[in-house]
Amino acid sequence: MTRPPGLLVAAPRSGSGKTTVVLGIQRALVRRGLRVRGIKCGPDYIDPAFHAAATGLASFNLDSFAMREGLLAAIAGYAGAGADLVVAEGSMGLFDGVRQEPGRTGASADISAMLGWPVVLVLDVSGHAQSAAAVALGCARYDTRIEISGVVLNKVGSERHLQLVKDGMGRVGLPILGALMRDADLMLPERHLGLVQAGETVELESRLDHLAHTVERSIDLDRLVALARPTRAVALDAAQMLPPPGQRIALAFDQAFSFTYSHLLAGWRAAGAEIKTFSPLADEPPPPDCNTCWLPGGYPELHAGRIAGARRFLSGIRSFAESHPIHGECGGYMVLGRTLEDSEGVVHPMAGLLPVDTSFAKRKLHLGYRISQLLHDSPLGLAGQCHVGHEFHYASITGSDKAKDWALATITDAAGKDLGIAGHRCGFVTGSFFHVIARV
Repeated sequence: MTRPPGLLVAAPRSGSGKTTVVLGIQRALVRRGLRVRGIKCGPDYIDPAFHAAATGLASFNLDSFAMREGLLAAIAGYAGAGADLVVAEGSMGLFDGVRQEPGRTGASADISAMLGWPVVLVLDVSGHAQSAAAVALGCARYDTRIEISGVVLNKVGSERHLQLVKDGMGRVGLPILGALMRDADLMLPERHLGLVQAGETVELESRLDHLAHTVERSIDLDRLVALARPTRAVALDAAQMLPPPGQRIALAFDQAFSFTYSHLLAGWRAAGAEIKTFSPLADEPPPPDCNTCWLPGGYPELHAGRIAGARRFLSGIRSFAESHPIHGECGGYMVLGRTLEDSEGVVHPMAGLLPVDTSFAKRKLHLGYRISQLLHDSPLGLAGQCHVGHEFHYASITGSDKAKDWALATITDAAGKDLGIAGHRCGFVTGSFFHVIARV
């Protein structure tokens, strides 16, 4: 199996500018003629879509809590095939994760340690000068499994500021690969779940080229590429991969339904399944020759009125549900429900296939890993099977038939705390706020 060199771009904390630096590096290297594969550590849909836009190749997720070592290796190998270089992006802080045994915390450092990728540390130096070196040194010494090979200074205020930071870095011996000055034009637009989706970002190509141009002027790319190391060989085991929910899968895909993991789609295709996309926002029903329908998450709350008026889509999915399985994750679950209240308090009728009403006006953050055990057969698998995934949404359930006979699964959090029942099942239709990543 091809094992191209890779490196991990990470930071001591969220908000340091990892994504903008990563996108600039990816696009700059593509402009040099390299085939660059993006990777995102942890459960995230939005950043991988930007990676794909920057590189022209689908980006994959690696998660040390949700995925065992064999599956991580299998996905890394699949993602690396045909690439010249893997540029991975960390999540949150480099060592941030859940309380589990070393190597299974979900932290970005676990991925670096397992696959042998060196770390390039992005430091937001806007609030300090020489002290930035102490932060970098702490990261370098915190975990002996990994190697921090260089730093990129971000949000530098002036040449004087840069010299002060360099003085501190010189004392700890960590090489500076480059420095980006503070520039509001480098920031990407955000909304409640993070960045605005790649497909909705205005003038995305020009933004990516601007990032690349900034990186080309500010970072020693030759030195950065030379730091990359071949992906460490690990025994492959794809047994955790979720089997295809059907032979021909109707997949909703547009600006309201875009949160799908590349490793799931690749796994389904590798198992022989055919995936046909359709757009509810374009008032398209599921293709009638498919035998399963999958409605992923996304931002349906931003398009609730348009979905409510999509008569061909709603009538088509109701007809599909009479004889074929349908599963909805998060936003897809909301659309399969009875009603969806938008942020303005307007209640919109949805498909009415599951006994649940949801609201985005009554916002509450639901965030974290989830371990589920299916109570009934569904497109996810057979009753009793367990899966690991995550929730990340602000929507609330305002009305629901909560009897266990209607529920899809029981769930716990990453620490094993019982969170009760989750989701719904009605006839051939199932759904929940839970995004599945892999089988347990």
